[in-house]
Amino acid sequence: MNGRFELTGRRAVVTGAARGLGAAFAAGLAEAGADLVLIDRDPCAETALAVERAGRTASVYRADLAETEALSGLADRIHAECGPVHVLVNNAGVARLEHFNEITVENWHAVMRVNVDAVFFLSQRFAEHMIADGLAGRIITVSSKNGLVAEAGLAHYNASKGAVELLTKSLAAELGPHGITVNTVAPGMIETGIADEFPADMAALHAAWRERIPLRQRYGTADECVGAVLLLASDAGSYITGTHLLVDGGALADQLPRLRFLPPYRNTVR
Repeated sequence: MNGRFELTGRRAVVTGAARGLGAAFAAGLAEAGADLVLIDRDPCAETALAVERAGRTASVYRADLAETEALSGLADRIHAECGPVHVLVNNAGVARLEHFNEITVENWHAVMRVNVDAVFFLSQRFAEHMIADGLAGRIITVSSKNGLVAEAGLAHYNASKGAVELLTKSLAAELGPHGITVNTVAPGMIETGIADEFPADMAALHAAWRERIPLRQRYGTADECVGAVLLLASDAGSYITGTHLLVDGGALADQLPRLRFLPPYRNTVR
């Protein structure tokens, strides 16, 4: 079984690798045997150290993914300096919490440039390299439950994640003949701190969300999202393409936290 998830001899690129989900994905891919290319606008020293502790190499590139025109060149530079890329994990993302009528043109494009444009243009260029190198590559984009259902105050974020979901299906259709799979991992409420600075009563919001999560009313951890990425990156997921893996503790499976209104659970096993 371990061989199905083995990534030795492969190289993976992870964007937004400095912290949170990106750091966890990089460490998990390294533990499975992959060498890593880490991309972030912030320093990735801690993530690189985790990769090296797993016995793999880490190449770090400082880049702002909002600079759309530079992305193709960044992919070319990575390929030239590091070698063929087998796995691309589009993890970097940004979010803003604001009412729909408060969203400026600048804020709209700030979200779209990172969450959609960077995903497409990095995928486009790395896919071309995968085809030229004859690789059955893997492209994995970190979407969100918000790509499947909406939340108030996040119109631009919701739209960006919805776009990524359909973009993934489009690329899967075009890249399938080349043996390249394209999928998303859609996390639910994960303990990453990404929303801690939102202008809202976050304590009350977190409490309300936890109540809606069937799996013990708790948020997930970054490490609990790693398995989905390893599945899609490895031979174990070689026939999975054009779809999403939802990692949300069952939150979207339940329309309403109805259990609190029902009689207490009674075990019928005697």
